[in-house]
Amino acid sequence: MVREVDVLGVRVEMPTNQPIVLLRERDGGRYLPIWIGAPEAAAITYAQQGVVPPRPLTHDLMRDILAVLGHELTEVRIVALKDSVFHAALIIDGTTEVSSRASDAIALALRTGSKVLVEPSILDEAAIVVSSEEDDEVERFKEFLDHVSAEDFEHPGEPGPTQEP
Repeated sequence: MVREVDVLGVRVEMPTNQPIVLLRERDGGRYLPIWIGAPEAAAITYAQQGVVPPRPLTHDLMRDILAVLGHELTEVRIVALKDSVFHAALIIDGTTEVSSRASDAIALALRTGSKVLVEPSILDEAAIVVSSEEDDEVERFKEFLDHVSAEDFEHPGEPGPTQEP
């Protein structure tokens, strides 16, 4: 059964300066880090901070097209991890599935208020469990997220081990 996750936000992995989006299993203690590109990091950060650009960005455009055509993004699913690359699917109107990069799916889900789900096998393979001693670090990460802006991702570093193409 797929597991719902919360999008905690984006941070920059040091020393590579590579952005990571961090997902947290809603009914469990596992965290799923996904290395992403700088533009996707900015798109996710904008959505979480409620930034409305003067002209629609790509994910805003996708949201608007769905709405104008009378369709709804029901959910997004992280469906596979192949060669250290996460693959996702957009579920439209509960029945139609469209292949997507995980970062694009997450950015669109945040704009539409859609659920983000992850296949259990992916969590088993790539998620990390945070011990109680590490909870302080997670809290510091959440605090960091409160102060990060999309401009912080304008100079990406080298790809991480689970970088999207």
